[in-house]
Amino acid sequence: MSRVPLPYSQKILELFRNPKNLGKMEDATVSAVAGNPQCGDMITFYLKINEHDIIEKASFESYGCAANIATSSIVTEKVKGMKLEDAWKITWKSVAEEVGGLPAVKFHCGILAVGALRRAIRAYYKNKKQIPPEWLPKELTFEEKQALEEEELARILSKKMKMAEEGT
Repeated sequence: MSRVPLPYSQKILELFRNPKNLGKMEDATVSAVAGNPQCGDMITFYLKINEHDIIEKASFESYGCAANIATSSIVTEKVKGMKLEDAWKITWKSVAEEVGGLPAVKFHCGILAVGALRRAIRAYYKNKKQIPPEWLPKELTFEEKQALEEEELARILSKKMKMAEEGT
């Protein structure tokens, strides 16, 4: 069985080869994870946020494909210097456009990147133990729900694998 290469844009390939903001941030204010066990893509986002709710630094760790790395790289570039409210408005579709488009089977990479960002923003306000701002939706967004569903799938898969190893 042969595999046809995915039609990645030059921007995706460039960011895959030379990602921006790759690596763990030791002094992060908050971090969040999103992942998809079906394809193996996992992202951890790190944000350094100042007292004015502005993102000073952003970085990510990724275990995944070219589209996963490229969309994570773009998101971390876009949010630097943004107020959290403005960063929240970034959509997975705008991220996909910014990397020159994503093959349909890779849309989930943009969704995961935005999901990780939104989870980090939500965690920031939760950690501050203050009433969240009015612009932060009370209900989880599509991207956040996707991240949660994928985590649940990962837990189920891990449990099944452990049971198989134990012979139960």
